[in-house]
Amino acid sequence: MTYRTTLDLLFKLHRYFPNYECDMHKNVMAIIGGLDSDISFYMANILRLYKVPQFPYGSFAPKEKDATLLTSFFHRVPNESHQYMGIIWLLQHFGWTWVGVFAADDDRGDHFLRVLEPLLSKNRICLAFTQNILDREYANSFDVFFDILSNLYVPFIDSKINAFILYGESLTSTALNTFLLVGDLRYKENISFRKVWIMTAQGDFVLSGIQKQWDFEFFHGAIVFKIPSNELPGFSKVLQDIKPSGEHKDGFLKDFWEQAFDCTFSNASESMDVHDACTGQERLESLPGPLFEMHMTSQSYTIYNAVYAIGHSLQQIYSSRSSQRLSKDFKHVQPWQGLPLSRCNDHCKPGYRKEKKKGEKFCCYNCTLCPEGKITNQKDMEDCIKCSEDQYPSTERDRCIPKSLNFLSYQEPLGISLTAIALSFLLTTSLILAIFIKHKDTPLVKANNRDITYYLLISLLLCFLCSLLFIGHPRKMTCFIQQSAFSIIFSVAVSCVLAKTITVVVAFMTAIPGSNMRKWVGKRLANTIVLSCFHIEAAICLVWLVTSPPFPDIDTQSLTREIIVQCNEGSIILFYISLGYMGILSIISLTVAFLARNLPDSFNEAKFITFSMLVFCSVWLSFIPTYLSTKGKYMVAVEVFSILASSAGLLTCIFFPKCHIILLRPELNNKHQIIRRNI
Repeated sequence: MTYRTTLDLLFKLHRYFPNYECDMHKNVMAIIGGLDSDISFYMANILRLYKVPQFPYGSFAPKEKDATLLTSFFHRVPNESHQYMGIIWLLQHFGWTWVGVFAADDDRGDHFLRVLEPLLSKNRICLAFTQNILDREYANSFDVFFDILSNLYVPFIDSKINAFILYGESLTSTALNTFLLVGDLRYKENISFRKVWIMTAQGDFVLSGIQKQWDFEFFHGAIVFKIPSNELPGFSKVLQDIKPSGEHKDGFLKDFWEQAFDCTFSNASESMDVHDACTGQERLESLPGPLFEMHMTSQSYTIYNAVYAIGHSLQQIYSSRSSQRLSKDFKHVQPWQGLPLSRCNDHCKPGYRKEKKKGEKFCCYNCTLCPEGKITNQKDMEDCIKCSEDQYPSTERDRCIPKSLNFLSYQEPLGISLTAIALSFLLTTSLILAIFIKHKDTPLVKANNRDITYYLLISLLLCFLCSLLFIGHPRKMTCFIQQSAFSIIFSVAVSCVLAKTITVVVAFMTAIPGSNMRKWVGKRLANTIVLSCFHIEAAICLVWLVTSPPFPDIDTQSLTREIIVQCNEGSIILFYISLGYMGILSIISLTVAFLARNLPDSFNEAKFITFSMLVFCSVWLSFIPTYLSTKGKYMVAVEVFSILASSAGLLTCIFFPKCHIILLRPELNNKHQIIRRNI
């Protein structure tokens, strides 16, 4: 029918002889049309032979079969393929990744699916189903009609699919509407009318014939790509003034009027009901939009521009000017709010990752909580990521939180408490030293080597002061000296205790008749013991500081939510050698004091030294497992506490009894008591 009509347009006046010009010459300069892509391409088969330019006003994909059709084919709007990416962007914008497609059952629909499916997959959008729609042939085949109808409602029942792409032209949407309206009511009750329909620009909703009483309720809220158009001045007035009666005697207008208003123009030879008669005064604006649009549609505006383009071209041809071709661009799709999701399943929230379901498309997946130590900070992430070393995952595993610094601070309760204890014992030691200096000439102070007593008190005072080096933010200098200072000062304190114990033993042995130990009695032996022990520890620390000294360091792995700021020991071997040497000195002092505890001397310090060294060794033996089982500032707190507890043990057990006698029992602080022996 299209071929015959096209030939009629080119050659027929009063008689029909294709390819022959009879009677008056018909000089057709250009053709605007046709209605859809099939008709346009059928027209092109004829028009290209006669080199008559054709201006279609639809937007559709060119035929793949024969590119020669396009030699006289001039599009007024962008090619339909540009809209495919527009569909992709629209789906991505609203997060619709589980969509269905209804397409015309013809070459156009097949081409659309061939192009669209790879684009959807490439952009992580899944095609839930495809359904072909017959737009012409179904009326002649009831078997085909009911086969389609029986399967048509299945996609609508799936509540996960809320976005449908409808591809076709006006007859396709009309056919689908027919299927939906005449279907089984039991299925229609389950259809959610919040489905979103997406259509390309050539799609349209039209009503004609018996359908003019229907509506498009199923397609309410459809999103249709639109070719830009503008309202023309006076256009609405022209439409309002159109009447079927007039001088034109336009047969098309009369036929349209009868169909649109469901009436018939009177015929003198026939009688009719007055209610069915057309008056000619009916108003076009009273018709529903799908039946007649009062505004300038995209297709009408394209035709309007095509007429002007042809007119300008002819004018320029006649004026020997080159023809120009006009182009139009699509407008951006405006945001569409309040639309339902169309996904196979809900988004995986931050904190979860996607896990593929076996046997399902990639748009269908499970959401799995990220493993310990990893997060996802966006929806639908494929893999969880680790936080950087200075951050840790939140409880919901949806973000990384900066780690706080972990060190024993002067501002926190634990640091304040240890500092207060250290200062109180520092003050106590200073008072005891002052008491002993004030009573330096009394027998009790002079007994058991007064100088060694002073050395011991000064070393204990430095031990309490040394503990403060471990509190506060680790610095290069404090890390450099804290362990060495602690080791050297403690070795001096323990060696002083050992010297005092050996002094007691030697003093007792000199009292035995015939003993040759008298030459060892005096300050030289005690000083030699202290200096020897001090030099050995100092040598170990010197090697340590020269070869691999301690330094400030951070540990980002041991604690989940904190960065440990600590002093790295440098050489761990020399660190343990230093501690081991002090341990050996302590054990020797404890052993000697224990053996000398029962010597018959009223002021035998070995008894107090034994108890003090027992406290000292107990503290440091319990220190080792506790130190190794803690981390961060609590490890430092254990070391500070051990320093304070062991130093306090020496101070209280050795010097508090003597201070009691000096201050409260001065009658016992005399020479007679010193030389008296128990029988």
